[in-house]
Amino acid sequence: MYPRPLYHTQEEYLVRSEKLTRLKSLGINPYPPSYTPSHQICRLLIDWEDANVGHSEDAAAGTTAEAKVAGRLVLFRAMGKNAFGQIQSETARLQVMFNRELTRVEGYEPGQGSSDEEPLSHLKFIEKLIDLGDIIGIEGHLFRTMKGELTLFAKRVTLLCKTLLPLPDKHAGITDKEVRYRKRWLDLISHSDVFATFRARSDILRLLRREFEAHHFVEVETPVLQTLYGGANAKPFTTHLNALDEELYLRISLELPLKKLVVGGIERVYEIGRVFRNEGIDRNHNPEFTLLEAYAAYWDYNQMMSFTERLIEKIALALHGTTRVTFATPEGGEFLLDFTTPWKRMTMHEAVAEYAGIDTLCLKTEEIRAKVRERCALDPLKVSSASPGLLLTFLFEELVEDKLIQPHHITDHPIETTPLCKPHRDPQKRALGLVERFETYILGHELANAYTELNDPVIQRALLEAQAERRDAGDEEAAPLDEEFIEAICQGMPPTAGVGIGIDRLVMILTATHSIRDVIYFPLMRREEAEGSSKEN
Repeated sequence: MYPRPLYHTQEEYLVRSEKLTRLKSLGINPYPPSYTPSHQICRLLIDWEDANVGHSEDAAAGTTAEAKVAGRLVLFRAMGKNAFGQIQSETARLQVMFNRELTRVEGYEPGQGSSDEEPLSHLKFIEKLIDLGDIIGIEGHLFRTMKGELTLFAKRVTLLCKTLLPLPDKHAGITDKEVRYRKRWLDLISHSDVFATFRARSDILRLLRREFEAHHFVEVETPVLQTLYGGANAKPFTTHLNALDEELYLRISLELPLKKLVVGGIERVYEIGRVFRNEGIDRNHNPEFTLLEAYAAYWDYNQMMSFTERLIEKIALALHGTTRVTFATPEGGEFLLDFTTPWKRMTMHEAVAEYAGIDTLCLKTEEIRAKVRERCALDPLKVSSASPGLLLTFLFEELVEDKLIQPHHITDHPIETTPLCKPHRDPQKRALGLVERFETYILGHELANAYTELNDPVIQRALLEAQAERRDAGDEEAAPLDEEFIEAICQGMPPTAGVGIGIDRLVMILTATHSIRDVIYFPLMRREEAEGSSKEN
């Protein structure tokens, strides 16, 4: 026998288990297969918000509007011949009145069953055998109390699910963040704002799909398990496929399969899916996250830049009714994020000059290296061997990123950081080793990354070979050489622009949420120790 969990020894579990046994002895099915409400509670509250529905006497007589609802019992107070409670469904709560004479429990007849105890009235049955947290169905008539609260006069109560564990404290809820993330079901029950955030996430995904469909993009699904990984600089997760006795990787990007589909003739294509990177965990990173990648043939990065900012502007407007959204800081302050297009556009050189006060275009390589050593906390060996493009990137990442609070597009990146991007069309920028890439920053974090895609197979091979050599030399984040992808590019890919948008970060920004764990239903957590188990067998 497996060891029993510790909660099996706790009084609340034992008492509720005894009630479960008694319910069954009374002929009550504590877990019926279905129930069909006439209304969702949230819809009922909206539909009858300002309506005159009558008084409790009218509801008792059955002359007011009927309703049949279901939800979790979260409050119960006995008051003589009546008892008042609240049932909760998603984020909405409805007050319910149970009555000694008129409320009946489905399937229960006082005196039935094998119990020798004194038979319970229907109201006492509810009071004694139904607990807070149980899921119940209620049929009855609506009325409004003297204080104006919409209430359902319960005529028939059906037990839908007997719970064996109690709800969190009704006042404090769950205060331990780790418990809230690990046991998201309790978090959702206890905090209505949590469900509101995840509902917004669902709305954002729906709005994204609507906009891409309006622009004639085709949504596709590509493999999560891959024999080779690529499309980003990241360490992959590995697994083993027994059927082929092969090592496989969980994808780190959606890029390469989507480009193959562009080669195949799907001119506008996108995917929203999970990707996996074996990296650190913090308030902005989770090892698995949701990524949107889209590719449009015959566009360049300028057209994709305009499309991306208009896309996010429309979603902000749909969610909030405005493009100016108040964002509260973790420290208790607040500021206004303005999503109104066009957004600010700066080259990486310009951003370092404006926000760090270093004009790299006027400095020699060793002078830039000295600035990096002076102002950035980086490995000296890494700095000593860095090219001019990497030195520029170090300055940007260390001194500029966190200052990009309002929406910014940072353009024209060094080619060393971007092997899948087309070299810049401007001869002077091309000579500086710059490519046609932009990254979108909001609240000091990267939200989107986009290229004018490289479709020259000769340059593509040289860049990917250089990346593969770094991997062979020990760089765990460099990708292996993907010959199949290069073969596809040799088949001919039209001029194309691509963008990747981090969905979790987008949700964080649009819901004013400060941790990625608050927008992922089940973020990765360290495995709990087995101390929660008892020795009982």
